[in-house]
Amino acid sequence: MTKTLKKTLPVLLSLLGVALFTFIAAKAGIHPVMEALSKVGVGGFLLLAACQLLIDMGLGVAWHAAVPLLSVRRLMGARLVRDSAGACLPFSQLGGMVIGVRATLAGVDPRTVKGEELHWPEGVAANLVDITTEVLGQIAFVLIALLCLIGHHGASRFVWPLIGGMVLLSLGIAGFIWTQQRGGVMVRKAAAFLGKHIAAEWRDSLIGNTETFQLRLESLWSRPDRISLGAFCHLLCWMGSAAMTWLALQLLGAHVGFFSSVAIEGVVCGIMSAGFLVPGALGVQEAAYVALGMIFGIDAEISLSLSLLRRGRDILIGIPVLLVWQIVEMRRLRHAPSAEVSKSTPAPSPASARKTVIPPAVTALAGNIKKEATSRDGKKTEDTPFATAPRVL
Repeated sequence: MTKTLKKTLPVLLSLLGVALFTFIAAKAGIHPVMEALSKVGVGGFLLLAACQLLIDMGLGVAWHAAVPLLSVRRLMGARLVRDSAGACLPFSQLGGMVIGVRATLAGVDPRTVKGEELHWPEGVAANLVDITTEVLGQIAFVLIALLCLIGHHGASRFVWPLIGGMVLLSLGIAGFIWTQQRGGVMVRKAAAFLGKHIAAEWRDSLIGNTETFQLRLESLWSRPDRISLGAFCHLLCWMGSAAMTWLALQLLGAHVGFFSSVAIEGVVCGIMSAGFLVPGALGVQEAAYVALGMIFGIDAEISLSLSLLRRGRDILIGIPVLLVWQIVEMRRLRHAPSAEVSKSTPAPSPASARKTVIPPAVTALAGNIKKEATSRDGKKTEDTPFATAPRVL
């Protein structure tokens, strides 16, 4: 029954999201939405995409602030792939996180800034720390959004549920942090239990990787200043998303203040986090924007247009990013067999190399010796008692 639920739950949530999206679109009307989108134009849409790319670069910097073990370039690329997978592929946010781990290890020979080889313990540990710091920044951002929301008519329907949700999220992230810092004993016990029922070489690999994984986590969490800096950088990126929401509303013709945009973006992010199991947050994002827009006097067609602009922007950025990532993965797969062959084939020893490689000068000298060793009457060296030495001019 559990396997059946795992297979059917994403499909059911996707169908519910499509139904909710269709209902909101029918309620707002297609023509008003198209008119609102025409106000933005191609230039405005490209401007929003460029702003999103700047925020994505900031997210890579925030990741590097908490995980200095990896380069900024690698983390920027991995963050782009992780967000693109969650926005463009039919996966939930959890699926995007798994792809993010793979993207963190992208390349033919992935290495840290110190030149060490990258493996799955480093990739998983880096992604876990980044997700944790992002949630810490998101909690602070949602609390700021709630302060901006208090006092508006009809805001009470969102304030108390979001406060309760933030309390639960704070407790959950506290337990998650404790597990990463102090849960090494439980991880080792689980690995030792599983190791009793598998092959010896697999058992050694499992226990060894578990130890490495826990050591990577402990080393990252041993720098609370780095963790705090990463969470603060994520908070700045969340504020940048609110600024981009304000810009999009201005382009759509809705004159809303910046703090109102912070309230809209913060509450929408909180609602989308609660619906993280829905692939692409389909329907959840649109419903959140329309509901928040009603509080600030924004028409439903403008709120729906804002959500569509966000999805179009994510697709414009996400599709090329995923294509580039696939090219990198194909290069990695092509180099993998050749690397295995080079490792399995032993290198020739210097002695064997000296035996097999004969300089041309030595070959020519040997030919001259053979020719002059033949006597004038046609007899070879074997027929004469002494060999004739070559004459040196």
